[in-house]
Formats: sequence, structure tokens, C-alpha cells
Amino acid sequence: MLSRRSVRIKVMQLLYMLNRDEQLTTTDLVQSYKDGIWKSFELYIFQLYVLLRVAQFAEKDAEIRAAKLLPSDEDKSFDPRLSKNDCTRSLANHVDFMGLVQKYKVNENIDEDHIRNLYQAFADTPEYKNYLALEQPETADHNKILLELYKFLSSNDLYSDMSEDRYNNWADDESLVAGAMKKTLKALPVSGKFYEEHEPSDATVLEFGEELLRKTCEEDRTLFVEIEPTLRNWDAERVAILDMVMLKMALCELLYFPTIPTKVTINEFVEVSKIYSTEKSKEFINGILDRLMKELLEKGKIVKEGRGLIE
Repeated sequence: MLSRRSVRIKVMQLLYMLNRDEQLTTTDLVQSYKDGIWKSFELYIFQLYVLLRVAQFAEKDAEIRAAKLLPSDEDKSFDPRLSKNDCTRSLANHVDFMGLVQKYKVNENIDEDHIRNLYQAFADTPEYKNYLALEQPETADHNKILLELYKFLSSNDLYSDMSEDRYNNWADDESLVAGAMKKTLKALPVSGKFYEEHEPSDATVLEFGEELLRKTCEEDRTLFVEIEPTLRNWDAERVAILDMVMLKMALCELLYFPTIPTKVTINEFVEVSKIYSTEKSKEFINGILDRLMKELLEKGKIVKEGRGLIE
């Protein structure tokens, strides 16, 4: 689930924290990094579980309708198929998935009123009503309505608030989790350890992310010495803290990560700057990194492995 860009962002945020709190150590940052990486996966499990709970509320809806003194024809014919279909049940009965729900305690402190409100709001949508009107829905129909449910939840403030209240990484990881959720829902009914492909991989988390964090911390002074002369008309002390963090990280990649193409490094940090820094940062970051790369190549300090890695 985690891309290298998302890992870069997490490392950037931790290095920014280090700049603001001198009592933090590299060990502190590495531990925070590891915890944060798994929080992304936990958020995915939480959102999948909440969606399951909303779908299962269809059975409660059926009970409420059946208990009415004067049920309507619609009440009498209501089918809680949103819950009682093979796709939803495959999640509800998945032992390993429910084990993760217990492990991360994502089932705790969920307000039942929130689940009810989300279900009732979705029940008013034409997509849900059309689904209920199907005479003999097939697996594809159940897949489609669960994807519609997720689409609805994703645009619902209450659902977003539930995620944000529990996970401070929600804003940064929203798009990553959305991709994992859609992939999972499209593959329903699930079997086996379907969630494993969304767990943090050692190659991304340890070999790249943790090493980038450690190396940028260890070489902080060396990186600054390389960067400062390229600033020219810029006062190093007046460069935005976040921009300097990104420059150091990018330079670290250029110098110490031989398998990452120079073009990829520069493009990635330009894109990150567009999201997290000032309006003018992208031009600044792009200009400084381009200048740094050319100067370091001339000095033979950038060594990349494989063809096409230096462009």
C-alpha cells in the first residue's frame, strides 16, 4: 500500500519534528517512523471494519421494520441483502481479518449511533434503492453496491471525522488507504490473507524509508555544506525549514542511494513540495536540486548503478 512517495513524506515530517525539537534523537525518530508506517495499515483495517459494520446494520434495519405496528409494503419486503451476501459475509467471517480487528482494537469505542446514521444516510441513496429492487442480485451486484457504499462513506464528513479522530495520519494516508480499500472491495468475496499485500514491505519500509531517515540524520552537516553554496542569492538561514529538509533528503538520495534514478529523486521532491510547502517552493526545490546534481556529477560524487539512472 505504501509508495515510496508516502514513505518520503513520513520521513520528511519526522525530520521537520527533529528540527523543531532538539531533544529528539535518531532512535526516537526511527521508532516513530516504524509506528507511523504500521498506522497506515491499521487505518486500512479500521476503515474496512467500519464499512462492514455499516453494511451489517441492514440486519438491524430489518428488525426495526419488522417490529413496526403498521409496517408498509416496503418494510414487509425489505431484504437485508447488504449484509447477508457472500461478499459481506466473507469479511465478517474471515478469521484472520477479524483477528487484526481485535489486534488493533479498531472495534473499540465505535459509536453505534454513528454506524446507524451512516447506514440511514446511505439507505436514502438511489444506488441502494436500485440494489434492493434487483430480483436476483449476483456477486457483481454485491461488489458494486459495496463500492458505492465506500464511495458514499468517503464523501461523508462523519466517516472522515471517525477516521481523523483516531488517526493523525488520516490526511496524509487518505489516498493510499482509498486505493487499498477499492482493491479489496473489488476482489470480494475475499479468501486467504488478502490484506498482506497492503502491509508495509521490508523493501519499502526498512531498506528505503528507514535508511533514508537514518542517513539524512547522520549526514546532516555534510548535506548542508553541499547545499549552502548552491543557494547563491538565498540566505541559508532564511530558507523555509521544510524546504531545507527536502533538499537534504533529496541530496541524500542522490549521493547514497545508487539504485534510485536522479530524475526520479528530483521529480518526487518537486511533487512533494507542491503539496506541503509554499507556492514558490517547487521552482526553488527544482532549481537547487538541478544545480546540485550537475555540480556533483562533474565532481564524480554521484554514482548510480544500472543504465538510465542519471538523466
